[in-house]
Amino acid sequence: MNLEHARRQMIDQQVRAWEVLDDAVLDVLRTVPRERYVPEAYRELAFADMEIPLGHGQHMLPPKLDGRLLQALALQRDDEVLEVGTGSGFLSACLARMARQVRSLEIHGDLAQGAVRTLRSESVTNVTVEQADASTLDERDRYDAIALTASLPVYDPRFERALRLGGRLFVVVGTSPIMEARMVTRTGPSEWTARSLFETCIDPMENAARPPRFRF
Repeated sequence: MNLEHARRQMIDQQVRAWEVLDDAVLDVLRTVPRERYVPEAYRELAFADMEIPLGHGQHMLPPKLDGRLLQALALQRDDEVLEVGTGSGFLSACLARMARQVRSLEIHGDLAQGAVRTLRSESVTNVTVEQADASTLDERDRYDAIALTASLPVYDPRFERALRLGGRLFVVVGTSPIMEARMVTRTGPSEWTARSLFETCIDPMENAARPPRFRF
């Protein structure tokens, strides 16, 4: 496979086509070697428009969704970022290119360890990966940006509370087959605004609250 040709096609035919036009984001997706973060068994599909299995029922986000997430967060060079769901570490590396520091939480120990190995091999030094259950997060006023790579069946305000003033949260809310990607911005000590971005469908966050089931 001609890696550079496949990478250009990914950006031109998938990412740009999904309205990702920010030059800084496109440059990151050109520069971070996605193929090195993909499990070896799926290496030939590294640039495909699909979710790539990682184990534990988890998947890498498709490239176009990585692009929309990065574009929506509008990261600054001095931002401190929380990522929920390290997965392969690819998005962690992209976030690290655009921000000062990334703290990434991964519930599965083997995925966390694998991501650390790859990030180290790629000389990514400003990402800290921790094995942790983000559904128990209890922090306030800490992050400039938060990226959730798994969906919340029911919106959980604990993540917006962890934002600093002016901080941004990318989150996907809802249940299959249609979920809503949102940008939540902290506008005051006790004020947040939410903006709908697009519809999508991604894996739910483990141990996240679920909507009540109807009983007949």
